Amino acid sequence: MSFFTILGGQGFIGSRLASRLRQRGHEVFVPHRDERLVGRQLGLVVYAIGVTSDFRQRPFDTVAAHVCRLNEVLRDCDFETLTYLSSTRVYHGLRGIADENSPLMVDPQRPDELYNISKLAGESLALASGRPTKIVRIANVYGPGDTSSNFLASVIREAATTLSVTLETAPESAKDYVAVDDVVRWIEQVTLDGKHRLYNLASGENVTHRALAVALSRVTGAKIDFTPTAPSVVHPPISTDRLVAELRVRPRRLWDELPKLVAACRASREPAPC
Repeated sequence: MSFFTILGGQGFIGSRLASRLRQRGHEVFVPHRDERLVGRQLGLVVYAIGVTSDFRQRPFDTVAAHVCRLNEVLRDCDFETLTYLSSTRVYHGLRGIADENSPLMVDPQRPDELYNISKLAGESLALASGRPTKIVRIANVYGPGDTSSNFLASVIREAATTLSVTLETAPESAKDYVAVDDVVRWIEQVTLDGKHRLYNLASGENVTHRALAVALSRVTGAKIDFTPTAPSVVHPPISTDRLVAELRVRPRRLWDELPKLVAACRASREPAPC
């Protein structure tokens, strides 16, 4: 068994990864946010520190989370390997299927691009550091217990509890959704056995908002409408060929998981989150 250090281990992905690793017999260290790490042997580091849906209101925190703390760990800390959790959002604007070798485009004049630019800065720093590192670009993660304001969690929560939803993105909008249980399993596999330095962690299937609305309405009985002038936001399909070929994984499909997500939301005793 191995010794893992999970930075950001209190978050949605990090906490579930810590739980899985412990269940599988690994030793896991989850340091506090500002805990001093210099002088400790950290073993296999998973860097899961990040800012998600509220990055637009927290630009300085976003850069600090994605780059600055990483810089300290890479420069000053002792570890065997480090796996950096990035995002498939970095493929935004590409045409065709996005794989790990796709050229990337960013525009610093667009405020929304800060998230992508900061993630790519973290990736570049990790790969250029001279330290043993790997990058995983993760699609839109879902799972029971997600209390965030991310799109899918919010839509499921509203459909399950109010039975009425109006989506502010067009029906043809589409993105890739990946189960958190798959993600944490793959992070463990990539960290321990991955032969490449960069992997996409995704379902490999884009889901349109129209198809999501139909499926969610069927499961919940909710009435789901679209704002007539809503913009269309279509993310490029994500290739999982490298992940599937090397680690022989089989991603779950959102359609199969929706009933469980809705049931978990409705079973929650919390007034708002699911």
